[in-house]
Parts: sequence; C-alpha cells; structure tokens
Amino acid sequence: MTLIDDATTLQHDIAAACEQLQIPRLSGELEQIKIASQKPDFWDDSDAAQKTMKKQSKLERRVTPWATLLKNSSELVELVKLGDAQLEADIKKQLVVATKDYEKLKGELLLSGPYDGYDALLSIHAGAGGTDAQDWAEMLLRMYSRWSETEGFKIQLLEQSAGDEAGIKSVLLEICGPNVFGRLKSEHGVHRLVRLSPFNSDNLRQTSFAKVEVMPLIDEPDDIEIDEKDLKIDVYRSGGKGGQSVNTTDSAVRITHEPTGIVVAIQNERSQLQNKETAMGILRSRLAQLQIQQHADKVSELKGPNQSAEWGNQIRSYVLHPYKQVKDLRTKHESSDPDSVLEGSLNDFIQAYLEHTLGE
Repeated sequence: MTLIDDATTLQHDIAAACEQLQIPRLSGELEQIKIASQKPDFWDDSDAAQKTMKKQSKLERRVTPWATLLKNSSELVELVKLGDAQLEADIKKQLVVATKDYEKLKGELLLSGPYDGYDALLSIHAGAGGTDAQDWAEMLLRMYSRWSETEGFKIQLLEQSAGDEAGIKSVLLEICGPNVFGRLKSEHGVHRLVRLSPFNSDNLRQTSFAKVEVMPLIDEPDDIEIDEKDLKIDVYRSGGKGGQSVNTTDSAVRITHEPTGIVVAIQNERSQLQNKETAMGILRSRLAQLQIQQHADKVSELKGPNQSAEWGNQIRSYVLHPYKQVKDLRTKHESSDPDSVLEGSLNDFIQAYLEHTLGE
C-alpha cells in the first residue's frame, strides 16, 4: 500500500471507531458543560456544580484521546496529499505513532455499552461454606483491591460486615477510574474456591462460595428514573463509634424497592439526608445492573435478582488443591497460577470476557 492509502485507512478506522463510541455526541455534551461552567452563577449551587465538574472530567477522559487522534490522522492525510518529498520521512514516523496510539485505544471498542464508561460499585457477599466462605470473601476483597491499585484506580470502602470467626460477611466498595464498570462487569456472579481448609483440624478439602455484584455507579438521578411510590423508606437507630449511647442517632436509612425486592441500608454518614442520598445512589446502581442483566428497557419491567451464592451458579472456579487452576466457566479462559490471580492479575480474564461478549 502507498503512504496515502495507509494514512487514509487509518483515518477511516479511527473515524469509524469514534462513531461506534459516540464520540461526536459526547463531544457535544462536553462542550455544553464547558459553556455552562463559565456562567457567573455556576457555583451558586456548589453540590450541583461539583457533580457537573465530575461529569466533565469523565467525558474528557473518554473524548479527548479519540478527538486528538482523529484530528492528528486527518492532518496526516492532508500532509500526504501535499506530496512534499522532504516531509515523507517525518510523515511516516507520525503515522507509526498514530497507529500505535490507535492500537492502544482500540480496546475501548469492547467497552461501548451504555454504562461501560462509568465508575463502579462492587459488593462481595460470603455464600455457602461457613467460616471458609467468609475468609474467601475477604480474599476476593484483597484481589479486587490489588487489581484496582495496580490499575491506578481510586478505591473507597463504603460498608463492611466482619465475619464471625474470620474474614468478612459482606463488603461494598466504590471504585473510580476510566471504564471501571466496563472492565469489572466480567466479575459479576458467583466465585467458587476449592482448597484445603485452614479452619478445621483435619485440614480437609473445602469448597466455598462468594457472590460478587458489580454495578455502574449512577450519580445522576436522570440516568435511572425511580417512581417514589415504589419505595419503602425506613429510618432506624445508628450506633456511633465506641458504642456510646450518646453517639447513637436515628440517622440510618433502609430503602426497599418493592417491585424488585432490592433493599439498600446505609448508616455510614452522620446525617439522615446523607445516608438517604447514598442509599438512593446505590439503589439506582443496582437497578441499572439488573436492567443490563435482564435486557429490560424500563425499570418497571425488572424482576428481582434470584442468583444465590452456592453450587451450580458459579462463573469462575479457583482451585488450590489438589491442583492449581483458575477457570472461567463462561469464556473457558484459564490460568495455572491462581496465586498471581488472587494478587490481582485479572486483566487476561477481563479481556477474554469482553471478547467473548462482543456483539451480544
């Protein structure tokens, strides 16, 4: 192929990718936000302004690399058309760089779902297996924490319930960064561990289960509309630090979405209003995840989640004895190094899932 053919093909591929990722539409949204943020009264409502700036930052992370790449590829085509022989060597170098940049970004084509660019809420619940299952839940918490740290993502602990003897019963994390939900959605489901149990005197082989839920973090109420009539909101007593009665307040909030039976309870914040806002955000996120899972167009069409953390429902098995293997039962991708996987080496499993679900 000639230089003009190479440059034109690259420009065409980049433009097609931008269309698939809706970069023109997102660029329009970004421009409107920038215009709004320049208005004199923009910061009068600081909470609304901060949410808008957070949305701007998210859009910029998505749009800027693609917009820059498209601009550069178009300029390369124009340079080639000039036919200046003295520029040819420099154009070839720029074309190589642009091609490499495109190859790096091309993975985002696997992340074109409606919420793939969002931050994520990740919860882990110990399932069948007693103390071993609670210890397994804590191992998964470590795995996802290590993965997030390696990827440079911000991770925040929202809720945690300690196990009776060891480990944890449940935990809720907020993980923030580019395309976090799109990448972590591969982890949604039941995870099974087989190992020699450290919690019985005979050191017998034990099978444990834990359920991982991954939800897009919905911080804009308009993204998921909830009918207030479908909500049951209860306020109850929240214990303060140290267990002193003087620190207990009626600030804890429990919200039940009656059509699906989803319950969200929050008592982390000091005020009832803050807890309610946090609980509503988590509820929107759970409904969004359920909407994706059930392929529903509207929240009103959703049915309650029914997957339990037990035998037969697992998406991935981690075997530490009598052999070593991690195998994803959906993609058939596997690793013979479970220690590395449990230290956060998840990207091969994530990539395999994205490729497996491409076009679904």
